[in-house]
Amino acid sequence: MSEQLPFLPYGKQAVSEDDVAAVCAVLKSDYLTTGPEVPRFEGALCSAIGAAHSVAVSNGTAALHAACFAAEIGPGDEVLVPAITFVASANCVRYLGGEPIFVDVHPDSGLIDLDDAQRKITSKTKAVIPVHLNGRPADLDALSAIAQKHGLTVIEDAAHALGAKYRDSRIGDCTYSDMAIFSFHPVKHITTAEGGSISTGSDVLATRLRQFRDHGIERRFEHMRLESPPSWYYEQHTLGFNYRLSAIQCVLGTSQLTRLSGFIERRNQIAAFYDRAFEGVSYVTPAERAPATDLHAYHLYPLLIDYDGAGTTREGVVAGLRERRIGTQVHYIPVPAQPYYSARGWKASDFPGAAAYYARALSIPMYPTLSDDDVKRVVEAVSDVLSSGT
Repeated sequence: MSEQLPFLPYGKQAVSEDDVAAVCAVLKSDYLTTGPEVPRFEGALCSAIGAAHSVAVSNGTAALHAACFAAEIGPGDEVLVPAITFVASANCVRYLGGEPIFVDVHPDSGLIDLDDAQRKITSKTKAVIPVHLNGRPADLDALSAIAQKHGLTVIEDAAHALGAKYRDSRIGDCTYSDMAIFSFHPVKHITTAEGGSISTGSDVLATRLRQFRDHGIERRFEHMRLESPPSWYYEQHTLGFNYRLSAIQCVLGTSQLTRLSGFIERRNQIAAFYDRAFEGVSYVTPAERAPATDLHAYHLYPLLIDYDGAGTTREGVVAGLRERRIGTQVHYIPVPAQPYYSARGWKASDFPGAAAYYARALSIPMYPTLSDDDVKRVVEAVSDVLSSGT
């Protein structure tokens, strides 16, 4: 019988007929890349998050790379990065010759441990990349104070946190940071299929970001070195990349943004249901909730499971849920444990908070088109698998 039930993945895009119509209209237009849809999407992003500038790029990794470039990260520079995150949060530093310095996390939230961060600041430390893991904002006020004390650039990795709020600030408005990056991968809050953006309150950083995404080229006359340039003229000011986002993708993002608040509301409804349902399930604890002053964006909903106590293994739970047509994922393997970084001298055992979080974490389905019946099915499946020890 369970084989006849629809499979519920851990994450999924929500594409409407309006989205499809918007994309089709662009396909019939004169501009498939660049063109007016790109600044229109960037303007919609600015309105949604309260940012002065938003620069759209090809994906979240490109956004991180561009932000590190704009921050002038280079050889010899150190950047603080939490040990629990996707590898791109660290790799972006390596792309520019810098060294990510891994920081432990709180074992019940996965968020950066600011005490450990302070211990790892040296004369070489140039920036910090706090990750709003799962959609829960990091403690930006405390982090900003540390950054100001030591002269550090703050780049928020908000790939999980579009639509979240920290106190009275929208994530991405850069009240507490220099830049914030977002991802528009299909499992994120809105999608452009692949895509990302960087927001900033700095005109200077915005100019560097725009140049970097387009081969280092500048086409705006006011930023050129040649006086009275001809209309066709352009200048390459730096070594950049082709990280542009197409008009097709941008119009999809603009359409999706009109439903962002509804997406966040539904994700919070699902999270509240999960919170209540799992209170009575042995060996299961939801990841630590955000304080009442913040709005969690719930990109992911991880359970922290005591597999030994339940007499099972994570692989057994994953397999048991898959048999019941429930998808899961683990977010994330500690980055210092990856072969590339262990070869550079990092040891996963040096990060007990990250190890404790990783050992228990399992993300269950979380996306706005889950029905109430779907959510109940997930809870029943998790309870059944854990009670049976399979």
